[in-house]
Amino acid sequence: MTPRITVATAVRVFWQLRRDPRTIALLLVVPPVLMTLLRYILNGQSETFNRIAAPMLGMFPFIIMFLVTSITMLRERTSGTLERLMTTPLGKLDLLLGYGIAFGVMGVLQSTVAALVAFGLLDVHTQASAGLVILLAAGNAVLGMALGLFVSAFARSEFQAVQFMPAMVFPQMLLSGLFVPRDDMARALQWLADVLPLTYAYDALARVEASGSFDSRVARDLAVTIGVTLLALALGALTLRRRTA
Repeated sequence: MTPRITVATAVRVFWQLRRDPRTIALLLVVPPVLMTLLRYILNGQSETFNRIAAPMLGMFPFIIMFLVTSITMLRERTSGTLERLMTTPLGKLDLLLGYGIAFGVMGVLQSTVAALVAFGLLDVHTQASAGLVILLAAGNAVLGMALGLFVSAFARSEFQAVQFMPAMVFPQMLLSGLFVPRDDMARALQWLADVLPLTYAYDALARVEASGSFDSRVARDLAVTIGVTLLALALGALTLRRRTA
């Protein structure tokens, strides 16, 4: 890995995003709009909205970053751009980390914008500080980015990339505890939830929303989220070849 090449890759990805206003809107506008929609769906149920607002600040960026990064990397693979890049001194980690830096920054910005709208305009109140919620929500966004980069290796078209949403993302949402507490699920589903990364990403936000403190369980959840993110980037590097099909 060469830091100069990694930074150059990140700059190239930023430049591509700058020329794609629809993707910028999807990343920065859609999450606040969804939070606003949720707020008015639960109009008159402020307690319910406040309970789920913090976790949803992580869920929305996770879903959107997964979708955007999986399709973006797939385009690199299928358009021949990746094959041309891999004939240069660019290393696999340079490419993945460059993408990770670019989309990681966008994920942090995405979570920050959504949180500012939620706390500033939608009157969200949580036990935790806004800064802590933004930090954990950004972790969710980066996790979605890393998983999106990884699964792009297994798709041959944008339609196939989108198919990973119901296959990989929706089951994690259902089992994370967002809709039903995991302790109330069947034992087999609890075991399955324990090995899914979104469980820990959701649990961290739910715990800080309820207690307002960064305790050992939240630290464990954050460590698992970071570990899975790094593992997904490493596995993504293994799927890159000097010549693509």
